Amino acid sequence: MVLRLSTLFLRTLREDPVDAEIASHKLMVRAGYIRRAAPGIYSWLPLGLRVLAKVETIIREEMAAIGSQEVHFPALLPREPYEATNRWTEYGDGIFRLKDRKDNDYLLAPTHEEMFTLLVKDLYSSYKDLPVSLFQIQTKYRDEARPRAGLMRGREFIMKDSYSFDIDDADLALSYEAHRAAYFRIFERLGLEVVAVKATAGAMGGSKSEEFLHPTPVGEDTYVRSAGGYAANVEAVTTAVPAELDFSDFAAAEVHDTPDTPTIETLVAAANASQPREGTPWTAADTLKNVVLAVDLPAVGEKKAERRLLVIGVPGDRGVDLKRIEANLAGHLGFGGEVEVEPATEADLKQNPLLVKGYIGPGLSLAAPVLGSEGSSKLLYLVDPRVVSGTRWITGANQAGKHVFGLVAGRDFGWDGVIEAVEIRPGDAAPDGSGPLELARGVEMGHVFQLGRRYAEIFDLKVLDQNGKQVVVTMGSYGVGVTRAVAAIAEGNNDDRGLIWPKAVAPADVHVVAVGRDQEVFDAAEKLAADLESAGLEVILDDRQKVSPGVKFGDAELVGVPIILAVGRGLAEGLVELKNRRTGEPANIPVDAAVAQVLALRETLV
Repeated sequence: MVLRLSTLFLRTLREDPVDAEIASHKLMVRAGYIRRAAPGIYSWLPLGLRVLAKVETIIREEMAAIGSQEVHFPALLPREPYEATNRWTEYGDGIFRLKDRKDNDYLLAPTHEEMFTLLVKDLYSSYKDLPVSLFQIQTKYRDEARPRAGLMRGREFIMKDSYSFDIDDADLALSYEAHRAAYFRIFERLGLEVVAVKATAGAMGGSKSEEFLHPTPVGEDTYVRSAGGYAANVEAVTTAVPAELDFSDFAAAEVHDTPDTPTIETLVAAANASQPREGTPWTAADTLKNVVLAVDLPAVGEKKAERRLLVIGVPGDRGVDLKRIEANLAGHLGFGGEVEVEPATEADLKQNPLLVKGYIGPGLSLAAPVLGSEGSSKLLYLVDPRVVSGTRWITGANQAGKHVFGLVAGRDFGWDGVIEAVEIRPGDAAPDGSGPLELARGVEMGHVFQLGRRYAEIFDLKVLDQNGKQVVVTMGSYGVGVTRAVAAIAEGNNDDRGLIWPKAVAPADVHVVAVGRDQEVFDAAEKLAADLESAGLEVILDDRQKVSPGVKFGDAELVGVPIILAVGRGLAEGLVELKNRRTGEPANIPVDAAVAQVLALRETLV
């Protein structure tokens, strides 16, 4: 059926919404695709739903092509399955929790691993049932502290999530590669460039993990790549670790007065002035900076909630990256969920008098009590991978105005663990030796995990193998951000006049505009719209009376259908105007040839 602007539920806007920062957000609101309902929550209008449905259709077709079957779970879920996996607690403030009238706990699902696992356990019991892959396209909910960028990061969003269930790791690897290949096909059909990068599994758990990032300046994810083919999210980059050094003949460390040197810059200047080194001057890279951070751990089971402090030792010429620390810290804390890290406050430091601000060193840190703990637990001390045995450092002496020179790692101090904590710089070596790294920005469009047996073990998902022995099923998890894909397509396909949808997802194939007041123009536009629809095309017809040509053309360009066919004063000479929205090139063509030429032009579009 032809979509008529005279009756279509659509109002375009001339001004950008005040809360919009990026092009996709501005244009999708102005063009009448979405409307804000609350921060991070949007209503979808008729044109927006048409685009969304086409994105979903492409995803469904490619999932079906690898044998995945569609299911649909509720968004409102009981507490118990998430309690079993500890994620009721581990998600912290990141999920929406609610109670029913009987005081039972529920949540709005942020993700559905538990439900998929329980469903397969309920129905399958033999290796003959496997492998199986199930998927859904479902609304998810996360209580984003700072929803932003329209559909890019909201509190309610649509995802395609799928799960594979296999008898062993070899079959899991096959399922993983099948999904991975399907994702490349999905994004190619959507017209979205993606880069598959190594990623951390985070709260999902599991082993192998990759993100599909769409390169864009508005992306909030930073990733790295090398000319030799290495690619990773910054959280997942591993440092090229230097070799350990023989320290048997190193001189003993010495404490020196370094008054008024609470920063790396002042320390380096003082060291070169009072303790100059032969050959080369001291630099920030010779110093060991000890950064005090705090993390609030929720109560899990019988374990009470606590605020923990930790100290991370990093080379003084490197800044810490809190996102990298958060992605790699949970295992060091004995906590399986996502964590949020922040710099320790003055109040935190006051409760730990051994932590002398500006002069913290690794020696006494290990003996300091954990803030808020009971007993004699030690303060967790982690180091950057560059801190290897035999490296020598200038670092704090845990006394105001004093630093230690020549403190040797592995001889004079130890550590509780190694963590990837510092910012990645352009030019850093790729961990696989494939060359220097360059940094780029992107937005996450998909994520694939080899989950392994974490969820299957928790819910006792087992099947009988060929020998009649019960074995734990191994799982994979695979997600695509559906609403985010719509936003990313809009972000990459627009100009200063409006949206320019690729033909695969456009709300219509052609936008017919009746320009003028003569009834003959409207009659001709009606006939062309009917003929185009009969030829198999989806058509928007601007049949609004008493609307100026400028408004009509402005709306056509704003809405972004890839082909515009204008019927106006040229009709008297048997001509109409055909315009490629992407190139902006108009051409006057015979009205009798309009349908054929629209079809021909559509074939050339991407």
